[in-house]
Amino acid sequence: MNRRNKPFHAQSPAEVAEQLATNLQRGLARAEAERRLAVHGPNRLPEAPPDPAWLRLLRQFHNPLIYVLLVAGVITAYLEHWIDAAVIFAVVIVSAVLGAIQEGKAQRALAAVKSMLARTAVVVRDGRRHQIAAEELVPGDLVFLESGMVVPADLRLVSARQLAVDEAALTGESLPVEKNPEPVDEATPLAERRCMAYSGTTVVRGQGLGVVVATGGDSELGRIGELVATVTRLETPLTRRLTRFAQATAVVIVALSALLFAWAYWGLGQAVDEIFLAVVGIAVAAIPEGLPAIVTIILAIGGQRLAQHRAIVRRLPAVETLGSVTVICTDKTGTLTRNELTVTSVLLPHDAVEVTGSGYEPVGEFVRGGRPRPPESVRGLVRLARAALLCNDATLHTDAEGNWHGEGDPLEIALLSMALKAGLDPEREHGCWPRVDLIPFESERRWMATLNHDHHGNHVILLKGAPEVVLAHCLHDADGQPLDVASWEERLMEEAAKGRRMIALAWKRLPEPKETLRYEDIDEGFALLGVVGLEDPPRPEAKDAIRECHEAGIRVVMITGDHPVTARAIGGMLGLRADTALTGTEIEQLDDAVLGRRIVETDVVARAAPEHKLRLVRVLQGQGHIVAMTGDGANDAPALQAADIGVAMGRRGTDAARQASAMVLADDNFATIAAAVRWGRVAYDNIKKALLFVLPTNVAQALVVAIALAVGWSLPISATQILWVNLVTTVTLAIAVAFESPEPTVMQRPPRPPVEPLVTGTMAWRLAFIGALICFLSYGAYGLALVRELGEDFARTAATHTLVCAEVMYLFNCRRFVASGWSVDVFRGNPALWPVIGVLALLQLAFVYAPPFQMLFRTEALDAFAWIYALVGALAAFAVVEAEKAVLRRMGRSTL
Repeated sequence: MNRRNKPFHAQSPAEVAEQLATNLQRGLARAEAERRLAVHGPNRLPEAPPDPAWLRLLRQFHNPLIYVLLVAGVITAYLEHWIDAAVIFAVVIVSAVLGAIQEGKAQRALAAVKSMLARTAVVVRDGRRHQIAAEELVPGDLVFLESGMVVPADLRLVSARQLAVDEAALTGESLPVEKNPEPVDEATPLAERRCMAYSGTTVVRGQGLGVVVATGGDSELGRIGELVATVTRLETPLTRRLTRFAQATAVVIVALSALLFAWAYWGLGQAVDEIFLAVVGIAVAAIPEGLPAIVTIILAIGGQRLAQHRAIVRRLPAVETLGSVTVICTDKTGTLTRNELTVTSVLLPHDAVEVTGSGYEPVGEFVRGGRPRPPESVRGLVRLARAALLCNDATLHTDAEGNWHGEGDPLEIALLSMALKAGLDPEREHGCWPRVDLIPFESERRWMATLNHDHHGNHVILLKGAPEVVLAHCLHDADGQPLDVASWEERLMEEAAKGRRMIALAWKRLPEPKETLRYEDIDEGFALLGVVGLEDPPRPEAKDAIRECHEAGIRVVMITGDHPVTARAIGGMLGLRADTALTGTEIEQLDDAVLGRRIVETDVVARAAPEHKLRLVRVLQGQGHIVAMTGDGANDAPALQAADIGVAMGRRGTDAARQASAMVLADDNFATIAAAVRWGRVAYDNIKKALLFVLPTNVAQALVVAIALAVGWSLPISATQILWVNLVTTVTLAIAVAFESPEPTVMQRPPRPPVEPLVTGTMAWRLAFIGALICFLSYGAYGLALVRELGEDFARTAATHTLVCAEVMYLFNCRRFVASGWSVDVFRGNPALWPVIGVLALLQLAFVYAPPFQMLFRTEALDAFAWIYALVGALAAFAVVEAEKAVLRRMGRSTL
């Protein structure tokens, strides 16, 4: 293969330098760097411009129901019914403004990824070192790296001394990656390219020199940004259902209006302007104008409830979406685990203990045979812990809030935490055994050694490193027994099968004092103290949260950049199907159909790159799933944005992940998702209850107008009175539904089928028969008033008032789908119920008796007979609905 077609990680440094026309000693000439900057552009990522406010506002009018309302308003204005037209247009404008506000700000994911780039870089140009703005880097530049730096561009390493890079935000790998300049195979996954350092990652140890091979949008970080930019955010299940509902409603309204117009014009011979007015009345009656406001209120309350459980909603529809999910694809590092290495086992020469605790906090016990053991009772444990503390450069401390934080290599922090669990005091131990000299860790040798002495003339060398390396320097164990290498290798294999990383510790007593430590001192003669096993263990609460998700019918899939062995081990601990792990390499080789079958067989995906996560989300969506994706790294951002709902970690998550998500977990706790699912389901239930409450009123009003038009009667309820009911009384009462408590079976039900409509068949039946019942009661009030010769305005007022009273009683029916409306606490089960009814009572009294309202809506004061009829009719309607619910309960139904 032509060298220029080989990826940079498969080429030697000399080949890379030749291909990029640079010098590995002098770097680029300043003039050449300026020329390349003009060709390649600045080392930064483009920002996606946010949508302007006017565009977000215009989008709100793109709704079939709004189209029908606008047409109705235009026709009403043409007929010079100015008040009706003004009210209709006001409703449309207010709904659009509310929608634009709720849509929020445009995505800033690219800007967040851009913020991860380093601000400055140290380069060699014209043979001299310079510090320049990172934006000025170009391919071919020589860049220096040292501990604490953010890598400013994608680099092919030329040299590395003890260099380790934290790549968790890019690859998901929880451990720092040791780097060296040796080329690797072309097919090597991103997480295993030891000769590369990637933009946006952080140097945790050592020094290095690398050649810039990609900048800005051409870097791996830039590729993630490009994936984010090209991902089209899918509609949420709720918005899809609302859209389908709006389309179906618009079609029914237009068809019904056309049929009635034709009948009234050709069948009854009515005047065109009268027919138009009646048809507009049908449209206004049938369209639930207040529904967008009700849904927004319910979602906002759901968002507040989630915030109380540490889940912050960035887009309101996400409240309901999480309650709809069928699959949660979750990152491992920092999400299911703490992203803090922890010592979980200690293998001693003639013993072994498990270590409890999680993260860096030095709280835990040493367990043997299922029982906690004092550290001093386990032979050799304190001795090993002391060596782990002294042969260590990390520090561990608490912040003002009492949280533990470590500084240094994560592995050394974990060892230090273990030593503190063993009861050792770092200050005292360093005072008793001060360090004399040090040979720092080097990736080529894979060990670190310190020379320490006490104050009684004793000198020891402490050795820490990879087990196979340390074992090679040992002749016997710490108890003086000859080293049984075969036995130790068997024990190490058992630990490796559990996905643990292992570090061996040994020591050697020196016969005489020594002031310097040389490489030849680390030859042989060491005594093996033991081997510690380290993991990034699962969060204690994560397993319970996954079990709760399983009980709710939700599948959990762990997608990580870690090694398959580690991924399977963690997956097994969490209760996932982890016998096999799907890998990123396999994903690249499989087409979507085969991949879809493979992902059904396992819950663990390892060595996953950003495009793999994105593809898995899309494959699952293609199978009809509603997919949630959780994550915290920049590598998760594309999948977070493509998923039906992206859930980012708030504390450890990168800005890129948070900005690409719809929800952020403030406590980085996977268990919070279980609570979020619960309240998401409650939000959707309450939206359905709101529909169950609002729509029968619209059906009743549409029937009232349609019947009048069909038989040639005058309208029992005027268009402005219809709007009063739709926007004032109905919306006011529906607010109470938003505060309704959860149904008892909310977390025992399986997820709703993704294709399930917003209005199911059983719901449609209830809407139809309740609408017909309320229509009958309204016509009764209207007809009785005319029989009593009280005038048309009085009759319309009585019909409207009867409809409102029936709504109030029906609200109690709607508190539960099938259970009795009186089965919940009537007075304390919903804090908003009685205040809302009180507000409505005052508004309705003003509608009937206040002169300004009487003039605007053409109402008249009602007498006692009209009040008695309205109240008795409302109670009768309540009893009929409760009887229908009793029949459904006998049929075994628990929801609609």
